[in-house]
Amino acid sequence: MTADNPAQMEPWQWPEPHWRALVNQVRAGRSYRPAKWANGARCAFALSFDADHETNELRDGGKSIGRLAWGQYGPRVGVPRILDLLQRHDVPATFYVPAVAGLLHEDEQRRVVAAGHEIGIHGWIHELNSVLPYEAERDLMLRATDTLEKITGIRPVGLRTPSWDFSPNTLRIEKEMGLLYDSSLMADEDCYELLLDGEPTGIVELPVEWVRDDAVYFMMHRFQSLRPYTPPEAVFDIFRREFDAAYEEGGLFQLTTHPHIIGYRSRIWILDELIRHAKSKGDVWFATHAQVAAYARDNAA
Repeated sequence: MTADNPAQMEPWQWPEPHWRALVNQVRAGRSYRPAKWANGARCAFALSFDADHETNELRDGGKSIGRLAWGQYGPRVGVPRILDLLQRHDVPATFYVPAVAGLLHEDEQRRVVAAGHEIGIHGWIHELNSVLPYEAERDLMLRATDTLEKITGIRPVGLRTPSWDFSPNTLRIEKEMGLLYDSSLMADEDCYELLLDGEPTGIVELPVEWVRDDAVYFMMHRFQSLRPYTPPEAVFDIFRREFDAAYEEGGLFQLTTHPHIIGYRSRIWILDELIRHAKSKGDVWFATHAQVAAYARDNAA
């Protein structure tokens, strides 16, 4: 064990410059909360769907027919049900789509865009960025972006990393690509600027959180210890309380859901009631993640 090689040390032995460098790779910079949202709204409501579909199984080399069929539920039932709900309420949303899922279901992507919703980057095959070298991560991100643009005719401006897995190279690649925003990190509840090694990047972070994600309450894996543990009524209560607090603070309410999780008959009502509840306030701005990020950046208090 040598004093000049942190890789051979225990964390409690690291010299201060080493742990400071690790912490400072990607940090939250200035806040982007506006005094008021678009049209004088008190609160912004950003709804998102991670349309992973079959890539949840494919990314780890899985070949389970059962889990691939579960992946097909999203495009076959979940997304149409969600799009009908959004149309009834006249509410826009953002769909994050792995390129492989986009290629498997091209008509779905075109329908999503035709309905006025945003499609964002979500990796190539829902890969984990943290295990990739820089060159591979960059290649996959660019290929995914090009693929989604080819399918929809619109080039995505925002990224949500698969599984919110953010590598030391991800922000650098996003900056090289000129992306408007990221939606993978959790340093705040409102939008903020991302810093790369202490320097402002101009990229807006539209933060996520596990508490505002349906997967942590409802995900199921037959051969693992992963089991649903929260009834839909309790999940609705959590999401509603998160929204109510955002509204009181004049901030942002961001929600992450999945077509193959929230799209079931016994769960879709959560989104229905949540939108109704937010609309009852009268001064809530429903917008895509790209719209929220651009407005927050341009109108920060």
